[in-house]
Amino acid sequence: MSELHLQLLYDRIGAEKIEELVNAFYPKVYANPDLIPIFTGDVGQIMSKQRLFLTQFLGGPPLYSNRYGHPRMRARHLPHEITPKRAEAWLRCMKEAFEEVGLADTPEGEVFYDRLTQVASIMVNSEKTAP
Repeated sequence: MSELHLQLLYDRIGAEKIEELVNAFYPKVYANPDLIPIFTGDVGQIMSKQRLFLTQFLGGPPLYSNRYGHPRMRARHLPHEITPKRAEAWLRCMKEAFEEVGLADTPEGEVFYDRLTQVASIMVNSEKTAP
C-alpha cells in the first residue's frame, strides 16, 4: 500500500477512533489468561504507546518514532514469549474491539485488520504450546 493510501487510511479512521479502539482493546487483553503474562507494566503507558504506534502504522504523524525511535516491533517484543496461540488471542481481542467501535465492517477497518494480522504473525517468536 502506498504512502498516499496509508495517509488516506489514517485520515478516514482518525485519531478519535484509534483512541476508542485502544480503550476497547486493552480490557479484553487484560481479561485474557493467555495474554496477561506478557502484558506487564503500566497499562496507561502501554495504551499510550499503542495509540502512538497505531497512528503511525495507519499513515498518520510519526508520533511513536518521534518519542521512542523506529518501532522495530519484532525486536521490541522478543523479550516476551509470543506463541501462535497468543498471537491468535491478541487478534481475537482486536477483532472484538474492532466490532465494539464500529470498524469491523468498514473498508478501512478491513484493511487495518488485515495489516494487523500480518503484524501478529511476524511477532510470533516461540512455537511452544501450552501443556
